[in-house]
Amino acid sequence: MKDDVALGLNRRLIGPEIVAVFSVSLGASALLALIRLIGALTAPKALSGQHAVLVGSLAPGRPWLDLTLHIAGVAVTVAPVGLVAYLLARSGESFRTIGVDLREPGRDLLRGALLAALIGGSGLAFYFVAYESGINLNVVPESLPDIWWRVPILLLEAAQNGVLEEVLVSGYLLHRLAQLGWSPWRSVIVSALLRGSYHLYQGFGGFIGNVVMGLVFGRVYQRWGRAMPLVVAHTLIDAVAFVGYGMLRGRVSWLP
Repeated sequence: MKDDVALGLNRRLIGPEIVAVFSVSLGASALLALIRLIGALTAPKALSGQHAVLVGSLAPGRPWLDLTLHIAGVAVTVAPVGLVAYLLARSGESFRTIGVDLREPGRDLLRGALLAALIGGSGLAFYFVAYESGINLNVVPESLPDIWWRVPILLLEAAQNGVLEEVLVSGYLLHRLAQLGWSPWRSVIVSALLRGSYHLYQGFGGFIGNVVMGLVFGRVYQRWGRAMPLVVAHTLIDAVAFVGYGMLRGRVSWLP
């Protein structure tokens, strides 16, 4: 959509709106990720000798506090999705505009599962290459205690990542850039670079891998006009990584 057909949409305010949304969400995460990468690069150990824990205990030895902090953290992290919903509504649009709805559940699940298999498998192979080459930290998907709420929290964290990233970076951002008149590839490249930037804390491999994932997801969104399959795919990828790591940790020799 390049014309201001949405009610209340002022093209001059789209740029500042995008900056505001990402300043309180994934843009801020990108800044912190960059600082963490600089810290890792200047540490005595090589990158491959350092760890990046994705989901860890927030209150070791205090399981109920730990659980509460994780639930609160998820709620705070996904809050920008509500902001996007509000901004879309103000411009006479909705989540349905970017394909975040339940109109096509079967097709969304199928497409999401196929994307997850494609990206998840190739992404895992690339991670091992990046780690062995020394350009990436040892990414530890989860280090939660063996307690009854471990798997539910891991699944909740996976869903959080899928919803936050795909609604904001795939759906909202690409939709708004199209309204600004940006070309499809220019928009996808910016979206992919943003996706890679907030994964810099994992090392250069995490950045490159997520840029590639962003290019694929961005073009898929532009082709399908729906972010929901991407939410499904991202959630499945992270769920398998989080839960699968916990099941395989200490049982196989090929995990770093």
